[in-house]
Amino acid sequence: MRRLLLELRRVLSTPSRNPRMAVVLGRLLGIAFLVCFGTGLYSHFLQEPLPWMVFPTRPQTLYQLSQGIHITAGIACFPLILAKLYVVFPELFQTPPIKNFVGFLERASIAIFVASSLVQIVTGLLNTYQWYPFPFPFKQTHFALSFVIIGSLAIHIAVKLPVISRYWTRSRSFDADGNLLLDDEDLPLTTADVAAELAETTAEPVGPISRRVDGLTGRLFDWIDSAPPRIETPKQAKVSRRGFVATVGVATAAVVALTAGQSFRVLDAINVFGPRKNFVGPNDLPINRTAKAAKVTDADTGADWALSVSRGAVVKTYTRADLESMTLHSVDLPIACVEGWSQMASWRGVRLRDLLDAVGAHPDEDLRLTSLEKSGGYRVTEMGHEFAQDELTLVALELNGDPLNMDHGFPARMIAPGRPGVLQTKWLSKLEVI
Repeated sequence: MRRLLLELRRVLSTPSRNPRMAVVLGRLLGIAFLVCFGTGLYSHFLQEPLPWMVFPTRPQTLYQLSQGIHITAGIACFPLILAKLYVVFPELFQTPPIKNFVGFLERASIAIFVASSLVQIVTGLLNTYQWYPFPFPFKQTHFALSFVIIGSLAIHIAVKLPVISRYWTRSRSFDADGNLLLDDEDLPLTTADVAAELAETTAEPVGPISRRVDGLTGRLFDWIDSAPPRIETPKQAKVSRRGFVATVGVATAAVVALTAGQSFRVLDAINVFGPRKNFVGPNDLPINRTAKAAKVTDADTGADWALSVSRGAVVKTYTRADLESMTLHSVDLPIACVEGWSQMASWRGVRLRDLLDAVGAHPDEDLRLTSLEKSGGYRVTEMGHEFAQDELTLVALELNGDPLNMDHGFPARMIAPGRPGVLQTKWLSKLEVI
């Protein structure tokens, strides 16, 4: 079996599979996951802030940029992690599989990292399409797996630190003819290497249990030793380093460029695979959740609709006509959704802080928003005072020059700078100072 595993490693060896390539790809993959982790935490705490947290409201495109980078970096992880697995694949056949405790940590950490990473990026991609075929809740699982990934990555880096430090940077040497000189570890495994590793095998002490096992399986091992597998090795069908790097680079650039248009308008023209396109939808703006999906009907938003604004016992109500008769302001703010897509839009409505001043709200008081939605995790949300008092935060009545479409939150919705789209509450019914 040892001969078989070593032979498999030799057959799978290629100039593109070496420690230096593994470190380079690991470095890029590590950066991508750290970017995803940081931007993901920011998005999570915007939606579920701790009591002491206060968030910046400028620049107003902050969340648009942050979440766009989060999704784009996550998509880039697909070719990078597949490339990394390709490079280290022959190491799966090392013998013995686990040599010591450090070896156990290495294998365990990489197994956990790869498994959790694949689940994370696949479910994350499905979330951008709002398709949830898996039996567990996406939001909670996505958050928990981020810590599993970073933790297993930290352990793996600690275990592999000697190799990483050696190959992090590399001074290249050339012979008299200009050919690159390689370290022994960079060279593909040869038949001589296989023979040398087999020669290092030493006889181990045989105890009673070992003799009993040998008595049961000795013939099988004798057969393996006497008839080693014959594996035909391609002569020089190898993947060059340059070809491999070019393939990974093109693949990464392609998946990013063909989807990032949903987050960054400069690439909108080549947004082939992104689930949302700019200016496609009611009021020339995409939507995630329709009025039908939220079970909001014309009866809910008819002539009897009124927005309630309260602080303790002080309550004021406003019909849409009342709001339209107030001083209206226009702002340009993006809708930036957790799924990664975003688009700048023009909004017109009443400043939120004008409504809060009317009920005597203090500048440091937060706000609870309630939607006409019948159910859903974002039917009731909270807004920090930093957003509530910002001059750009509106109770919006118009979008892109026209009255709000029903699917965009008619009769009134919230729009604020630097907030996720799920918190830009549509179909407003109640605002409570808390």
